[in-house]
Amino acid sequence: MNQPLGDFPGGLKLRGHKKRSTQTPIRKTPLSRHLILPLQQHIGAAAVPVVEVGEKVLKGQRIARADGHVSVCLHAPSSGTVVAIDEQPIPHPSGLTAPCVTIETDGEDQWIERHPVENYRDISPHEIRQIIRDAGIVGLGGAGFPSFIKLNPGVHHTVETLLLNGAECEPYISCDDMLMRERADGILDGVEIMQHALRARDVILAIEDNKPLAISAMELALAARSHLTNTRIVVIPTRYPTGGEKQIIQVVTGKEVPTNGLPIDIGIVSHNMGTAYAVGRAINHGEPLISRIVTVTGTDVTHAGNFETLFGTPISELLAFAETQREPDEPFILGGPMMGFNLSGDNLPVTKTANCILVGVEDAAPKTEPLPCIRCGDCASVCPASLLPQQLYWHSRAKDFDQTRDYNLFDCIECGCCDYVCPSKIPLVSYFRFAKTEIMNQERERKKSDLARERFETRQARMEREQREKEERQRQRKAALAASKAKKEKEAAAETSAADDKEK
Repeated sequence: MNQPLGDFPGGLKLRGHKKRSTQTPIRKTPLSRHLILPLQQHIGAAAVPVVEVGEKVLKGQRIARADGHVSVCLHAPSSGTVVAIDEQPIPHPSGLTAPCVTIETDGEDQWIERHPVENYRDISPHEIRQIIRDAGIVGLGGAGFPSFIKLNPGVHHTVETLLLNGAECEPYISCDDMLMRERADGILDGVEIMQHALRARDVILAIEDNKPLAISAMELALAARSHLTNTRIVVIPTRYPTGGEKQIIQVVTGKEVPTNGLPIDIGIVSHNMGTAYAVGRAINHGEPLISRIVTVTGTDVTHAGNFETLFGTPISELLAFAETQREPDEPFILGGPMMGFNLSGDNLPVTKTANCILVGVEDAAPKTEPLPCIRCGDCASVCPASLLPQQLYWHSRAKDFDQTRDYNLFDCIECGCCDYVCPSKIPLVSYFRFAKTEIMNQERERKKSDLARERFETRQARMEREQREKEERQRQRKAALAASKAKKEKEAAAETSAADDKEK
């Protein structure tokens, strides 16, 4: 018997706008002549190139290795020749450039030799995690956190529940919906592998109730696997931002992730449906993560839909394939309307975290200058993290970062609910992002300062020790010289005394 669903505070009922992109099956984007691959497509350290300019590569070949613990590998999405390793513009609201590997494809799309695992139950969870890391798999539902880390609960934690997040609550985005409809078996392949790696007792597949076809497809696929007795589908109400990790855990299990805590602290690990599918492909088929499903939609897109797109494909080509009516410099949104960000240049590459490209938002409000805060409290009433956005705004604006910490700034998931309801149109989330960035910069500077101080103190202690050792050596040398001199004087005196006695 299913337990009653929990709830989280705040949130919004938003129009989904998903029908436009779910009328046709997933289509493959044509192979681009050039694939531009940023070395950092995940949270953590950027990958380090292991190829050189002029080198020929095959599809699926590793072109950059993981660097440090929080990092994953990067692979060639198609066969061709490495023509550049340099700085290129990347999809970022600041217009930043970053190190990239550029591959000129040869049109043959020739794979490397793949080595699927015959039976994942015959290998250890550690080996599974290593394969997933080497396959370059990151979370495909959000910030791109390396998936192998979340599959390692550690010796001090027991995983009671593996939660697969199929909420996809933000308007317009439908890539997970279509993936569940068309590739439910592949998702369950990955789910079984994840459960084995985590040794999780139960598995919950949580899907919002506005996805009836996805729910039916997943139920049918699950019914065909009678051995998955501890796996169930839970249909949850459609409300934004139910797809947030802490929010969906609260809805499905009734448990609340503590402030500054992680889901593993309450025995839960959550992953995205697309991530599960990628895990299944890596283990059962020996395929690294080289593509993803991207929703291309909006009022200016003629043939909106979901497209399986190789990483590195220029966004301009994907928009052209979907027949997008857009002026060359017209901005578009990467992500959804609530948590995405505006970009103007479309010669940027598709990356692992690019789940949606939105060109033209229905009923978009005209941009206006923000007005003074009227202290209405609407922002607090819709905050799903039970924060006080008004207070956070004042302290962020005043750069009083200690106070923002006191008001639990880092519990903010940047969902944009407060922005949406603010009658003064204050970009609250922008202030919160600014404050987070400043605090993290200060923390980095503090650590650098602490390290410099430790180095200075270590150097001073070493110099003082060396000085003491030098003084001790000098003292011992002086003592030895004095003793030698005294000995010689004593011997001389003895010889003089002996000579005197002989004369007598």
